[in-house]
Amino acid sequence: MNQQKLNSSEVRSEQAASKKPQTLKLGLDVHADTIVVVRLLEHSAPQPAQKFTPVKFREWIKTQLPLATAVHSCYEAGPFGYGLHRELVALGVHNLVVQPVCLDEQHKGVNHDQSDAKQLALRLDRYVAGNSHALATVRVPTPEEEQKRIESRQREQLKREVQRVAAQGRSLLLTQGQREKKGWWAERRWTKLKLKLPAWLVERLECFRRVLTTLTTELAAATTVLEQAAPARRPKGLGGLSYEVVEREIGDWQRFTNRRQVGSYTGLCGGVSASGKRTHLLPITKHGNVRLRTALVELAWRLVVWQRDCALVKKWGHVFGNPKATKAAKKKAIVAMARQMAVDLWRWRTGRAPAETFGWTMVGTEA
Repeated sequence: MNQQKLNSSEVRSEQAASKKPQTLKLGLDVHADTIVVVRLLEHSAPQPAQKFTPVKFREWIKTQLPLATAVHSCYEAGPFGYGLHRELVALGVHNLVVQPVCLDEQHKGVNHDQSDAKQLALRLDRYVAGNSHALATVRVPTPEEEQKRIESRQREQLKREVQRVAAQGRSLLLTQGQREKKGWWAERRWTKLKLKLPAWLVERLECFRRVLTTLTTELAAATTVLEQAAPARRPKGLGGLSYEVVEREIGDWQRFTNRRQVGSYTGLCGGVSASGKRTHLLPITKHGNVRLRTALVELAWRLVVWQRDCALVKKWGHVFGNPKATKAAKKKAIVAMARQMAVDLWRWRTGRAPAETFGWTMVGTEA
């Protein structure tokens, strides 16, 4: 009798396990104080949205793991970084960080946290079912890659802050009839400039100068750190600072499997608008990493000066060597060179081709 009861209990547990949903999908709308969740079991309709504090959500997500064979979730990339993603993955959740898009596809004019979470859950359902176009996923860097990238981006922030504060000083001078160019606050120029200004204006500008002195000191230190981190051997014209910016924005060159992926990530590919027999070429898409795109365009201009014998510069020599070439033509050539340079760097850094293939003049020696 006991054996029969034992067997029947095992059957019931197996039946209960067989009824267990295969997948559970969670659409997350993440904010600093709240996380709105819409849950979807298998392919059923989305359940009503639930709102949690970050602490309560971390407790609640643990209760969801036994409810299905696999738990999937997604949230939009934003100011909260990848900390939540790493926590969810550590718990066993299949989480995705996705590209932010307008989730009001039908343009109803109703857009709030609950509707965003619902749309994310519906798109995640299609993505898990095999429609890889339902979501545009964002590659999550490793903690080491993220720390290095933050270091280079902080230097960029310091540079912009120097420009902003310096511009405020120039603006103040202009209101008093004194026009000055960049670097008005440098010691040598300031020594001469303050002799022509009233005392009250000098006092106000000294406030800006103290801030600028601190910022420029930090900017110089950050620049030195990045330049020293770059390897000695690299193409001429690709300075240590530019090299590190490109490397840290890419993170891992091995994540690209073909040249089209590299070009797409730079956002330097031309757009197209076509319908029927009508085709119209558009400017570059600017889809991808804007910091990488900026660094590559600057590098392309330097190649024209420092790498005149390389294959890429020779290819566009008919533009830069033509005195009648317009600025627009030169800009288009630079964009094309920047895109190709990204592909060449990818081939070089992944070992697909040596530097000699591109005709680069190299500086430094192997480490």
